[in-house]
Amino acid sequence: MTQANPTASDVVIIGGGVAGCATAYYLSLAGIQATVIEREGIASQASGFSSGGLNPLEGAQIPGPLSALAMQSYRMHRELFETLPFDTGVDYEGRIVSVIHAALDEAELPALQTSHDLFAAAPAELFAADWLAPEDAVIQEPLLSPQMFKAVRLTGNAALDSYKFTQALADAARKRGASFRSGSVNGLEIANGRVAGVFVGDTKLPCGTVVLAAGPWSRQAETWLDMAIPVDPLKGETLRMDMPGLQPLHDLSGGGVSVTPKPSGLVWCGTTEEWRGFDKEPSEAAWQSILEKAVRLAPNMTNARLVQHTACLRPVTPDWLPIVGKAPGWDNVYLATGAGKKGVLLSPGMGKATADLIAKGSTTLPVAECDPRRFSAVGEPRLGSGDGG
Repeated sequence: MTQANPTASDVVIIGGGVAGCATAYYLSLAGIQATVIEREGIASQASGFSSGGLNPLEGAQIPGPLSALAMQSYRMHRELFETLPFDTGVDYEGRIVSVIHAALDEAELPALQTSHDLFAAAPAELFAADWLAPEDAVIQEPLLSPQMFKAVRLTGNAALDSYKFTQALADAARKRGASFRSGSVNGLEIANGRVAGVFVGDTKLPCGTVVLAAGPWSRQAETWLDMAIPVDPLKGETLRMDMPGLQPLHDLSGGGVSVTPKPSGLVWCGTTEEWRGFDKEPSEAAWQSILEKAVRLAPNMTNARLVQHTACLRPVTPDWLPIVGKAPGWDNVYLATGAGKKGVLLSPGMGKATADLIAKGSTTLPVAECDPRRFSAVGEPRLGSGDGG
């Protein structure tokens, strides 16, 4: 066996979120069968609670160093919409959506202009932007508050059910020989300068290659590998609402909140951003804040009934770029983690890039900005309130 051509069952992936399952999927397409270790179940953390929006034009480091990977991943999602549901039988509700972004006060107008310009400049076969006067916005979306300065309709974003999507990736990988194992990883066996095994509970699982895709829990491997993996948890909360009567016709955004209709008939409202460590408990303060903003954007939300209030932890790095690539100082350890609020969007690009590096030693995916070597020493500062930009 050589590192460039691992044999079946030679790759162990730590983490069963969307990054780990995407890596297992693309490894399986390359004929490499991986074992995925997950403590609580596939997509049991942030990957299963994401709203599933796929916006490659806006966000942290977009426009910027993440733009190329975001757009490539978006295009990969569009291709997966046509193949993955048929491969697995899992309808994960992949679709193209339109968003009406409203400026509820004058301070929001610059952001509205930026969004319009980004969508207007994007490939015309995929994206479009149209200005709407308040009266026109309310005609197109009757649930919107007429108390707005201006609105823009943005077309071309995609959306999916993130939990079902992650399950579909896992199912497709499993069909091609991947295995999934429940347990907590508590260490690595090191032999001759390489990782030779993964300790899962009281059991050692021998391996030739390791992929760390543990999201906000990635820091646990810093002492195992003697390297910095500065990924910290950013808490986000979302309300899933049952809205009687008229349903939103578009995804809605404005006033610091999003109101997103789902194929299930529920309306998701969110989200918050808080540095609370590993606190995953939904809070009353977040519930009140989200609902107040949602009612201001769409007044009929006052009649909606709360069905579920969720909280999850997004994995965020100090520069808000994911960590993708070979771990410095190790020839058989790779990282696919730290994608923050863009994890579902970026998962195809991150997964295929990692699979390419393992199978071929190189990738054409634009992940140079995500190289783990940019963090050189153990003990990188942890994120806190105000970090991230």
